[in-house]
Amino acid sequence: MVVPELRAWRAARPHVVRVARSVGPQLVRAAEAVKPPLVRAAEAVKPPLARATGVVKPLVKRPSTVQFTTGAATLGLVVAATVVTAAGPWDSTGQRTAERDWAASRERAGGADHGAVSGSSGKEPAPAPSAVSVLTGLGGLKGSAPSPTEKALGGVLGPLLDDPALGSDRAGAVVDLATGKRLYGKGADDPLTPASTTKIATAVAALTAAGADHRIATRAVLEPGTEEVVLVGGGDPTLTARKDADGNASLRDLADDTARALKSRKAGGKGGEVTLSYDTSLYAGTAVHPIGADNTNLAPVTALMADEGRLDDSSSGPADRSDDPAADAAEKFADLLHERGIRTTVPGTSKASARAKTLATVKSPPLSALVERMLTSSDNDIAEALARQTALAAGEPASFKGGGAATHEQLKKLGLPLKGAKFADGSGLDRADKLTADLLTALLAEAADPDRPELRPVLTGLPVAGFTGTLSKRYAGQPGTGLVRAKTGTLTGVHTLAGTVVDSDGRLLAFAFLTESDPPTDATTTQQGLDTLASTLATCGCD
Repeated sequence: MVVPELRAWRAARPHVVRVARSVGPQLVRAAEAVKPPLVRAAEAVKPPLARATGVVKPLVKRPSTVQFTTGAATLGLVVAATVVTAAGPWDSTGQRTAERDWAASRERAGGADHGAVSGSSGKEPAPAPSAVSVLTGLGGLKGSAPSPTEKALGGVLGPLLDDPALGSDRAGAVVDLATGKRLYGKGADDPLTPASTTKIATAVAALTAAGADHRIATRAVLEPGTEEVVLVGGGDPTLTARKDADGNASLRDLADDTARALKSRKAGGKGGEVTLSYDTSLYAGTAVHPIGADNTNLAPVTALMADEGRLDDSSSGPADRSDDPAADAAEKFADLLHERGIRTTVPGTSKASARAKTLATVKSPPLSALVERMLTSSDNDIAEALARQTALAAGEPASFKGGGAATHEQLKKLGLPLKGAKFADGSGLDRADKLTADLLTALLAEAADPDRPELRPVLTGLPVAGFTGTLSKRYAGQPGTGLVRAKTGTLTGVHTLAGTVVDSDGRLLAFAFLTESDPPTDATTTQQGLDTLASTLATCGCD
C-alpha cells in the first residue's frame, strides 16, 4: 500500500484553511438542510448494520491504525459528499463552482495568474491550467445533462434582448459546447462593433499562430568590432523595470547579465564607456493607435517598452503613458548599467545587424499566461502585442494592418464563420472592428474543443462574474455570480459580453450578446441588461 507523503498536506494546508473559511457558512446551512434526510437514512440502515455487526463481531478484534484511518476517512468522505451535493452547484471535480472561483481569485491562481513551477525560482509562471472544472468530460455532458431547447431559450432570452434599453442594434447567440449546436440566435450573423470582446479573437489567433509556449525575447547585443550595445525590442509589453518582476521579464536582470558580459569582454576600453542604442525595427507602421495619442487606455505600440509605458505603479487599467516608451526603456536600461559599473552614452535609435553578438536575453511569460492576463484585465497593450506576434508568425508586417490581416487568415484556417468580420486592431478600441455573435461563440467553442488544449487559456482567462477582472464589480446579487465567465466590451454606445456558463442542468454553454446604439444608451442599464441575459442562462434548464 502506498501512503501519501505528509509534505503534500503541509503544502496544501493554507489553501484548504482559506477555502474552508470561505465555504464554512454555506456548509453549515447545507448540513442543516441535509440533517433530516441523514437521520432518516441512518434509521433505515440501523437494523441491517446491527445484523452485519453481529456476523463480523467475532472476526474483529482491535482495529489496526490503517483500519481505523481508512474507516474514518471513508465516513468523512460520505458525509462530505452528502453535504456538497446538497450545497451545489458543483462541477465535474466535485468542487463548488462559486467557491472554487472565489478561492482562485484570492489565491492569484487559476484563470488570471498561476502558481509557481515546481523546482523553479518561484517567479516562473506555470503553464496555463486545463480548465478541469469546466472542461473535464466535456463530451460526457452530452449524455449526462439535457441540452436546452431552442424554443425554451428563445422564450426566456428573446424578451430580454428585445428590451429597447439595450439600444437600437442588438444581437445574441448561444451554443452548446458539447455538441457545437447553436441553440439560440438573434441577429447572430449581423456584424457589430465588438469593443474588447475582439480580444477573444486576438487570443485564439495568437495561440494558434505563435503557440501557447512561445515567449517574447528582449535582447542586448554587441556589434562586432565596436563598442556599441544595442537593446533590441521583441515586442514584450510586460517587460518590467520594477524591483519585483512578479514573473515577468526583468530589465534589471538583463542589465545584470549585460554588465557581466561586457566586463568579461573588457568592453569600453580604458574609458569604460560604451555606446548604447535601441532597436524597435521589429514593428512596422505607426505606433499611434487610430483612437489617437495621449490615451490612458493604451501606450504607443512599439517593440520596446517597460511596464507598458505606464507613468505610475499600476499594472492594469487606465493610466498616464509615456509619449515614447522605447526611449524611456532605453534610458532606464542605461541607468541600470551605470549602477552596475558600465558607463554609456545617451541612448539613440539604431538597428542591430545580423552579425551582432547576443550579450544577454530575458523572456516574457508564455503566451498562454499573457492571453489570460489580457482577457482577465482587458489589457490593451498586451492585445496589440499579441496581434503583432500573430503577424510575425504569419509573415505579415507587425503593424495594425498586418496584425488584422494575420488574425483574419488564422481564423479562416480554423474554419470559423468570418462573414462580415473585420479586424482593425487587436484590442477592440477601434470602432472599425466588426464581429458577429456567431463568430464569438464559435471562437469559444474552438477553445473548448478537447483536441485543442493550447486554446484553454481563452476560457481560463475569462473574468469570473462578481469575483475577478472586469467582472469583479458586476453581478452584485445576481444568480450568475461565480457561474458566468465572460469577456466584457465597452465603448461609448457599445456594450458586449461573451463567455461561458454552466446552466442549472449542468450543461456548458457559450454565449455572445452585442449591443450598439447612437445616441448611446445608459451604460449602467445596458450592462445590467447583458448581465441579466447571462444570469438567465445560468438559472435556466430550459428543457
